[in-house]
Order: sequence, then C-alpha cells, then structure tokens
Amino acid sequence: MSGAAGEYRIDHNLVWVVEDSAEDAEAIARALGRTHPGLTLEFTDRGTGFVERLLEAARRPGLVLLDLNLPGLSGGAVLRSIRSRPELNDVAVVAFTSSTGPDEVDTTYAAGADSYIYKPVNFELFRTVLKGAVDYWQRKATGGDEGPAAQPPS
Repeated sequence: MSGAAGEYRIDHNLVWVVEDSAEDAEAIARALGRTHPGLTLEFTDRGTGFVERLLEAARRPGLVLLDLNLPGLSGGAVLRSIRSRPELNDVAVVAFTSSTGPDEVDTTYAAGADSYIYKPVNFELFRTVLKGAVDYWQRKATGGDEGPAAQPPS
C-alpha cells in the first residue's frame, strides 16, 4: 500500500526499528512486547531504502528507533535524510545506540534526532529505558502531560 502525497496517517502504536544487530532487535522486541504489548513493531536491518519506505507508507510510525552504527548507509545519514523531508517532520526519531561519545551525541541532535538513548547492556535496564522512551513519545503525540515526569529520556 503506497501513500500518495498527503495520503498517510501517523500510527502512534506503530514503531519502526532500524537495527542491524539481530541480538539487539530481539531484545527490543522482547522488551517492548512485555511493556507495550499493543505496539506493532516493524524491523529493518539497514538504512538503505528506509526513508523511501517511510515516504511511501500510508501508515507511518509515530516513532522510529534508529541505530547509528549501521552497515552501508549510516544511521546519521538516515536521520539527516529523514529531517530533510518536511513531510516526515511528524515522525519522532530516537537514536538508540551503543555510541556514547559527546561529539556523536551533539552531531546526532544537530541532525534532528528527537532523543538520544544509550543501549544498556543489562536487559532490565534496557527494557526500562525503552519503556520510558515509548511512553514519553506516545504521551507527547497524544497531548499528554508535559510536566517533569514526561521529560525525554537521555
């Protein structure tokens, strides 16, 4: 199903995950399956073609979890491409990565990331961090509480 210009809707219960590590993708699926069983998750292991897929989708995700360390087209390049398209401005993009360098964090925010989250090694913390991110972006999208408890995870 392809969406022509202007013929799409944002589904805040749909999360697209761009993750090349099968182990991390499985952990994301397990974690969000436990904390948000109503979410629909769609996975891809590469950035190549991702933006085109977003543009063609009649049902766009409310949230994209984007690994920065992808083979081929990097997560940073995917992010810049998403943010260069005004018609994708309503899709939240969260960098979810193992990279912690301050320069990479700054560069990622400058490229238009809505949030930058480090992937914890411990599964319980991994699950907690993902839950916080999804909860925050769903509340923000639906006009929920923007108070101190709803600050973006970092």
